[in-house]
Amino acid sequence: MRDRSSRGPNSPRDGGFERVGEALRLGYPELLVSKRRLRQVESIQLVRERRETETQNLGFSSRPFVLCGLPVKRPPTGCLLHERRNGRFVLQVTGHPSYGLPWGQDRLIPIFLATLAIRQKSPRIQFSSAAQMLDAFGLQQGGSQYRRLIASFQRIFGATIFFGTDTQLERTAVVHCARFNFMTEARIWYSRYSNEQLLPGDCQNVILLSDQFYREILDHPIPTDLDAAKALSSCPAALDLFMWLSYRCFTATRQEWIPLFGRFGLASQLGSAEYARPRKFREKLEGWLGIVRAMWPMCPAVIDEHGTGLMLDRAYAVSPKDQARPA
Repeated sequence: MRDRSSRGPNSPRDGGFERVGEALRLGYPELLVSKRRLRQVESIQLVRERRETETQNLGFSSRPFVLCGLPVKRPPTGCLLHERRNGRFVLQVTGHPSYGLPWGQDRLIPIFLATLAIRQKSPRIQFSSAAQMLDAFGLQQGGSQYRRLIASFQRIFGATIFFGTDTQLERTAVVHCARFNFMTEARIWYSRYSNEQLLPGDCQNVILLSDQFYREILDHPIPTDLDAAKALSSCPAALDLFMWLSYRCFTATRQEWIPLFGRFGLASQLGSAEYARPRKFREKLEGWLGIVRAMWPMCPAVIDEHGTGLMLDRAYAVSPKDQARPA
């Protein structure tokens, strides 16, 4: 009789059976799905179902960060100025010397703040815990994530924003521009459990938005799908593209062509890198569009046959009944 101790770790169990996971790993590795991948698929399915049934989790974003994106990747050490352009609009973000520029998932905080400001109809917004925000965007809770959240708030709080029109492109003498900070005060208490109820005497999480940022949100509220933002939180560039296409396709009155390159090109609006080779940006854009289409199968945006522009048409990523007036 064969000694059981001589079996290797991948040998069949008693009776000739193996664990299902082990059998798949050895014989059919292509059938295995990671937990992260499974969560992504579930999130995409949720976004599609809620759009079809018009039960979307509606949030809001502010116009400067829909028209022009924050840095996608961590800026180089010492870099404190970020600039993006969208046609005649220009966005400049100056980072705090101690905290640096906002980047990556930091862009979720302005969405969170704008959504609560619209819902609560006040520049003084409150929420139950920092864990609520982590949960709102599908970020895992724990000490390390909390520290990342605090660092994000520090970068957002310390940033100075300039948003306006390029005077060199304006034919009129009236040019609208504004320089502002996101917040003037922030007090955040961390609770590890997002469903923990605070007693009346407990400290609430309070953020006071700057007058300029609050006015921008009220004057130009741009609806977005919070479930889609949650699903795209780990891919900031695709999130920026999704929010911009949601807005741009809603405001389109006919089929339109957006250049990819040049002074008014999409490459100057998205991401944070200067693409030396057009082919590299097209590859990136095609990948981001693939992610957007997974969330929004009816998205009409496609790169033209010459690879020089993006064709789009009128469409709805957010149910029309939930759309606020366009900016």
